Amino acid sequence: MLKAYRAAFLDFIADPFYTTESESIRYFPDGLLVIKDGKVEAFGDYEALKDEYINTPITAYPGMLITPGFIDMHVHFPQIEMIASYGEQLLEWLNKYTFPTEGKFNDQNYAQQMAGFFLDELLKNGTTTAVVLATVFPQSVDAFFEESSKRNLRMVAGKVLMDRNAPDYLKDTAKSSYEQSKELIEKWHNNGRSLYAITPRFSVTSTPEQLEAAGKLLAEYPDVYVHTHLSENRAEVDFVKELFPDSKNYLDTYDHAGLVGERSIFAHCIHLSEQEFERLSETKAIIAFCPTSNLFLGSGLFNINQAKSSDYPVKVGLGTDVGGGTSLSMLQTMNEAYKVTQMRQQKLSPLQAFFLATLGGAKALCLEDKIGNFDVGKEADFIVINPRSTSLMALRNPEEVLNTLEELSERLFTLVIMGDDRAIQSTYIMGELAYEKSLIC
Repeated sequence: MLKAYRAAFLDFIADPFYTTESESIRYFPDGLLVIKDGKVEAFGDYEALKDEYINTPITAYPGMLITPGFIDMHVHFPQIEMIASYGEQLLEWLNKYTFPTEGKFNDQNYAQQMAGFFLDELLKNGTTTAVVLATVFPQSVDAFFEESSKRNLRMVAGKVLMDRNAPDYLKDTAKSSYEQSKELIEKWHNNGRSLYAITPRFSVTSTPEQLEAAGKLLAEYPDVYVHTHLSENRAEVDFVKELFPDSKNYLDTYDHAGLVGERSIFAHCIHLSEQEFERLSETKAIIAFCPTSNLFLGSGLFNINQAKSSDYPVKVGLGTDVGGGTSLSMLQTMNEAYKVTQMRQQKLSPLQAFFLATLGGAKALCLEDKIGNFDVGKEADFIVINPRSTSLMALRNPEEVLNTLEELSERLFTLVIMGDDRAIQSTYIMGELAYEKSLIC
């Protein structure tokens, strides 16, 4: 059964950090996206395709912009209920707010309720894929994947590993974390659209023995992901030095255990040495840039120019990092990313920001064959964005067709700076409507 959608369309075919923006995008002021069995059947200019699909039902979104769904590279689903918790930096914040909240997820029914709420909020914000931390409890992972499977979402998630420097009620052991993670990998990895991530919280809360057990798991299941934190906060970096006195640097605590590779996602990476950047580049590892969290917790300013340098390029995506992060909106995350680069006297163009949230994230996750743009055969996860979703945005964005790259960039920048969940009109998963904004405000 064919179905089609007509609107303005934007997607990426190359990385605008390394090529000209005009060569990196496909933009159709009046485009057509044709879907068959949840995947892209055809994509292009409406006038060029309309005769071929004259009998196909078309859903039109005049004045709207359709893009691939957003990809959130780092977020904690159990922390959704403690977002906006006041007044601490990272290590104090974890002990005061995070750990007590995560203790509730020992109850699978509670975890399932929170997972459902969290996933519906992602869809409301236009996020169709996310890399998600659960808790130390295996049932929290089951709850998450059960809810994401109900919604047919492509999600990456895993059980957190913590065997020290955490409350007793949140600790596992090197042995139990290995056994429980192995069972979860067998159950969920590549089950439908679910993908698994081995998830040591960070080196502060894992002994060398636990990190080695995680490395053993990765050697047994080399197509799963690794998801953790790296160099978020200066006090954290100093603590890691105390805990691992023989390691060359923070990254080396993971590298020594065999956890650094092309499917390894490291959140934050604010205080990295040149040597660590070079090693991330060499291993094709991934950085999740989480600006709202980095600003909220006072952690520091990520150096995107160094990460996206041509000498030692590192794969980068954007993460909301809720609940240290302050919004599940990737538009708001782009907003704060722009400000971080400004504070560093660097530049992040609106097209670069949208790339990081779509094809950039897909490439980082080695999923560019499945998601990230509208190439024929890819899974049809996409969003409909209303650039006139508020009265101020309507004033800023008059109803007119955008025909030049400059006009498009200006329109996108208004979305980056003023956009949030209100700008997401609809979210589609595998070509099926999963969320539509209510007309009642």
